[in-house]
Amino acid sequence: MKTGQNLYKKAKKIIPGGTMLLSKRPEMFLPENWPAYFSRSKGCKVWTLDNEELIDMSIMGIGTNSLGYGNEEVDQAIQEIIKKGNMSTFNCPEEVYLAEELIKINPWADMVRFARTGGEANAISIRIARAASGKDGVAICGYHGWHDWYLSVNHNDGKDNLSKHLLPGLQPLGVPKNLKGSVHPFEYNNFEQLKDIVHNNKIGVIKMEVVRNFGPENNFLNKVRDLATKKNIVLIFDECTSGFRETNGGIFKKYKVNPDLAMFGKTMGNGYAITAVVGTRSVMEAAQKTFISSTFWTERIGPTAALKTLEIMNRLKSWKIITQKGKKVQDGWIRISKKYNVPISCSAIPAVSSFKINSKNHLKYKTFLSQEMLKKGFIASTHFYASTEHKEEYIDNYLNELDSIFNILSKCEKEEINIDDLLDGPVCHSGFSRLN
Repeated sequence: MKTGQNLYKKAKKIIPGGTMLLSKRPEMFLPENWPAYFSRSKGCKVWTLDNEELIDMSIMGIGTNSLGYGNEEVDQAIQEIIKKGNMSTFNCPEEVYLAEELIKINPWADMVRFARTGGEANAISIRIARAASGKDGVAICGYHGWHDWYLSVNHNDGKDNLSKHLLPGLQPLGVPKNLKGSVHPFEYNNFEQLKDIVHNNKIGVIKMEVVRNFGPENNFLNKVRDLATKKNIVLIFDECTSGFRETNGGIFKKYKVNPDLAMFGKTMGNGYAITAVVGTRSVMEAAQKTFISSTFWTERIGPTAALKTLEIMNRLKSWKIITQKGKKVQDGWIRISKKYNVPISCSAIPAVSSFKINSKNHLKYKTFLSQEMLKKGFIASTHFYASTEHKEEYIDNYLNELDSIFNILSKCEKEEINIDDLLDGPVCHSGFSRLN
């Protein structure tokens, strides 16, 4: 672990925040003791800079690798394409083939635009939707990236409006104040709140995660769809995280409600950068009336990875496999928590699940969990993002080790042991808080 921590100390001096992604900062897991960097990865295993082998029972690249790290078929397709050249003055044909595949998966849709990150896809969808509707107002529910349009919500009256969507106390520094009042948050399953927003503002776009921590109630998604149609509002479903986790495509298929636009990302390239905005012709054609363009959206690796990944996922029915594995882990969490009377709250769909220990010491307990599981050869926290490479024996061993940790936590809750005496370093920071 030492080599990784030494490098991270250097990184914090020359990289603002130390890393490019908040969710990968060592402080989110085990401050001063997290390995921080990897030398290689394969299946669901990761090797540190000190060549220590660890089983990843945590966030699997922040949900990018549902087929596991270093899938041989995907990597082989990439290696072949690299030999032929990744960039040229011409366009790569793979982007057309990938667009065709995504339209097959989404027969309600007609056109596709590609990017390389979830934040980009979200920004593209907002630009297209505003252009198509002719109205600037946006109603949002969930997490949709880091761009100005989204963070401007915290300029609204009431200030910390994203506290339930992202992080409490987030300062919108650098975001123009004249964006105030252009984006309005609503709570999941609160249809009356959304209706109020639409009634009192010139809303042209409703953008939401279809499901995150819990599902729709009282026909919520159908009501949102009907409202959008009635008011000529573009409905966007953000499937960057939920896509290909429970269906072959968006989780909205499960609820039989189609959007006007949908974004897909994360697992679609199994670790290679590719995201997509898929939509109806009437909305997507608005992209021609504005300016959306980027050189590296035309590189060849992303579409090639996605084509092969979609092929493998469809062959394996990977969404069924990762849901089953995720459910097993969730059931294990609940069983262990009840066994030791350490109450937890489970949330999210099984394939990208998480839990919180319901205690005033939950961050200390989370730190202790990561600390002790690391000593036992596991990358672990209070999340589990399933992959097809998580073998049953890995899951069983993980749950067995977790059992012993909850045994200790139960003694901490009874004040038989002081949790502070068990920690090897500082307490982890709090991370994302999801509304839906």
